[in-house]
Amino acid sequence: MNTSISSTHSTIIPSLRYRDALAAIEWLVTAFGFKKQAVFVGPDKKTVQHAQLTFGNGMIMLGSVDNGGEAGKFMVQPDEIGFRETQGAYLVVPNADTIYATAKAAGAEMIIDIRDMDYGGRHFSCRDLEGHTWGIGTYDPWAEPELKPKP
Repeated sequence: MNTSISSTHSTIIPSLRYRDALAAIEWLVTAFGFKKQAVFVGPDKKTVQHAQLTFGNGMIMLGSVDNGGEAGKFMVQPDEIGFRETQGAYLVVPNADTIYATAKAAGAEMIIDIRDMDYGGRHFSCRDLEGHTWGIGTYDPWAEPELKPKP
């Protein structure tokens, strides 16, 4: 049964793991414009037990691959499976060209170059510093509830 939770910004929050989660956090802030909401580091000062980064009214959670949590045994890193993924994250942005430039300057690997999409909006896809796939675009599915292809 689907129930509505109206006291939160986003009810679906992607979760990622990184080998160097501290570097990934800094990269995501620089390349895409995420904001650090919470970062909990272990006693070794290198392992991220849990972090929360916000982007607009959305959020991702992330941690170190080897943070000792149970969920890690169910995940693999992109380089362990030929840089293929079973899911990716999409960021809705007001200006895709601006984020394209900052992501490229931060070393993102562009896998789908920036372009205007048939269904509306401007989009590109890239890999971050550890190979996770990100789609970034101006198409906002909340603003356009019915997808209409261009003639």
